[in-house]
Amino acid sequence: MSDERTTPRAGEGDILAELEAEVAHELEEHRPAAGGPAYQVVAALVTLAIGLLGAVLAQGYGLGSLERPGPGLWPMVVSVVIVVLSLTLLLVGRGLRDSERFSRASVLPLVGVATFIALAFLIPTLGFEIPAFLLCVVWLRFLGGESWRSTLAVSLGTVAAFYALFLYGLRIPLPHLF
Repeated sequence: MSDERTTPRAGEGDILAELEAEVAHELEEHRPAAGGPAYQVVAALVTLAIGLLGAVLAQGYGLGSLERPGPGLWPMVVSVVIVVLSLTLLLVGRGLRDSERFSRASVLPLVGVATFIALAFLIPTLGFEIPAFLLCVVWLRFLGGESWRSTLAVSLGTVAAFYALFLYGLRIPLPHLF
């Protein structure tokens, strides 16, 4: 007894090969132009600066201890990971060939980082809820192109989930309104 799902019929292999070739051709047409090793180095330096800035900002919030984590502990952990990955890319990236040239779309991650830094500055004055909601809206609607319905639903859900996680689950003393 043969399995109809795994046994190709006559001519089916040709159709699949044609579809794969067509998809590969379309992906190649939409792929940004290849960059060189300098693009890898610039990307590594930018992310290294972001990681170092994040570590400095996280230090300002207070790290606390493992038993009583401060609001800056997890941002510090993420910043250290970014620094380590950036240094790794800086060391081995010059030999990689799969970089892409910077384009208009390359600005989107920088906008994301800028809004994340704005979040860090707004939380002490406005609390966690409003800046986190605005960050989600900017990322989903304007950077991600999501619909307003899904943007609002996901933003509210995300803020509620992080609110419960940080304030009640991890007992991190974030500035908050409620």
